[in-house]
Parts: sequence; C-alpha cells; structure tokens
Amino acid sequence: MDADLAPLQLFGALLLVLGAILFILPMVLERLPSLEKVPWIILYVYRSDGFVFVTSPILIIISVLSFLLYILRYRI
Repeated sequence: MDADLAPLQLFGALLLVLGAILFILPMVLERLPSLEKVPWIILYVYRSDGFVFVTSPILIIISVLSFLLYILRYRI
C-alpha cells in the first residue's frame, strides 16, 4: 500500500460507511414512533404517504454558517 494513498483510502471507507448509515437510517426511523417527541430543532421528522424525511435543522444551520465563514474568510 502506498503511503500517499492511505489517507484517501481511509476517507473513502469513511464515506462508504456514512452512506450506508444514511441509507439505512430512514428505514430504522420509520419503526420508531416516539421520535416526534424530540425537539424539532434537534430532529425534524416529516411523514407523508409512506415517505419519511428526517433531518436535523441545527446541523443544517451549523453547516450553512461554517460554509459562509469559509467563503468570507478566503474571499478577502
């Protein structure tokens, strides 16, 4: 194994695991009826006609703020 590719391979494996978790998570969340009791800012669950959408508004807000900070920092 080439030493220069090791971090890239680790990152790829991490992305594969994260993708598998994100793929399986909605199926698991469908079977947990008590998730609506979690505050909406932490976890938002939308159900409609067999479709389940789960997201975390606080993580979206943090991601947008960090993206804006990145853009503003390197644009100047």
